[in-house]
Amino acid sequence: MSAPLHRPAVSLRRYEAAQASDVHDFHQIVLGLDGSMEMAVDGNGARIDCSGAWIIPAGARHDYWADGDNRQLVLDLPATSVAVPERYFERARAVAIDPRVTQAVAEVAHRANGTAHFSERFAWQVAAHLCGALMHDTDDSIDMMRGLDFARIDRWLRLHLSEPLRIADLAAHCGFGMRRFHQLFNEAFGETPHRYLHRLRLDTALTLLADPRATLIDIALDVGFADQSAFTHAFSKRFGISPGQWRNGGFRSLRGG
Repeated sequence: MSAPLHRPAVSLRRYEAAQASDVHDFHQIVLGLDGSMEMAVDGNGARIDCSGAWIIPAGARHDYWADGDNRQLVLDLPATSVAVPERYFERARAVAIDPRVTQAVAEVAHRANGTAHFSERFAWQVAAHLCGALMHDTDDSIDMMRGLDFARIDRWLRLHLSEPLRIADLAAHCGFGMRRFHQLFNEAFGETPHRYLHRLRLDTALTLLADPRATLIDIALDVGFADQSAFTHAFSKRFGISPGQWRNGGFRSLRGG
């Protein structure tokens, strides 16, 4: 079992031909980059390349190996770090990814400049950016028709971050009363709607901060804060430094800026 992890970690890895096993207390996403590799969880195996990914829930024992030269981009995600619905990690599975996600993975690898393990703040930015891209690419069938369509709701929230959100309106839009919606949301997302939306806003701010053309007040408004002061307070409380200090760390945009 790996040591406890409290923030996302991102690394470029090469897998060997010899079979190995692992289990950890954080979720993991293995995104294909170069070559291919095999993984199996609970006897269900699949090969991934640059058009696929493995979704591995915390606590799932997995075996992995590769036949030839390969590189994979690996996201290690504690449940309380990047905003992703808890049900997304309900079961281990190999998934196909959209070419836009493949392109984003390649861009991250290119910007890493040969570094295998990314700095803490760059890892936050990469994890937030790629998890957002994956959620836009998520196959709704993984919800297995239970409770809320979490993938659709997550996409809707990401597209409306700048707008005032009344949970009652969202509940009505999904066809539920407030009490039932709140219960189903907690089951699917692992936290309350307001708490999840708050983390989602700050995750999105990380990618916007990488664009030097965006002012702090513009970013604050774009992700749904009333003013720059409220944004700075929330950002500093979560990440330990102000948005301006984060930006001055020299992070490069993953959005082409």
